[in-house]
Amino acid sequence: MSVKIAGDITSGNVLIVENQPVVVLTKEYNKSGRNAAVIKVRMKNLMTNRILESVFKADDKLEGVVLEKKNCTYSYFAPPSHVFVDAEFNQYEIDSDVLADVEKYLAPEMTDVCEVTFYEGRPISVVLPRTIVREVEYTEPAARGDTSGKVMKPAILKDTKHELQVSAFVEIGDKIEIDTLSGEFKRRCT
Repeated sequence: MSVKIAGDITSGNVLIVENQPVVVLTKEYNKSGRNAAVIKVRMKNLMTNRILESVFKADDKLEGVVLEKKNCTYSYFAPPSHVFVDAEFNQYEIDSDVLADVEKYLAPEMTDVCEVTFYEGRPISVVLPRTIVREVEYTEPAARGDTSGKVMKPAILKDTKHELQVSAFVEIGDKIEIDTLSGEFKRRCT
């Protein structure tokens, strides 16, 4: 067991809340006026699969759990789960609701190595590499003459159909780098 400060938790962290193991799905930081900062956390109970929400003070101490982690690659989607495979070809199914933040980047047979976290032998979360490369399936042509600053336009990724903002010079078929933490376009690959 380890101690985590509420302000430092991230999605995928496993904590003990009310004597039950929970995985953090999302966290929202709120600071208003003179009040102390609070963290609103959406969690999934690992024993009952129930979704719960709690609010903690940013400096609250929570009990964390040390977990097993394995490097895996994404294989395919078998509703309602995504299937990941490790180096020994073991397959692990993870529910879509656990992967809400990363699902938009999962493409069939992708080669990116992901870190899958296990609790008592069950896969509970996935962390993608910080940077991934995806192909642009569709984007509008750039507006002629618009050279002011950092001009952005929407683009749709191949396979996942996820939409994000890219630089005006990106075209259909280009491969682009995406920061998986911020969800932002980084650069066009050559």
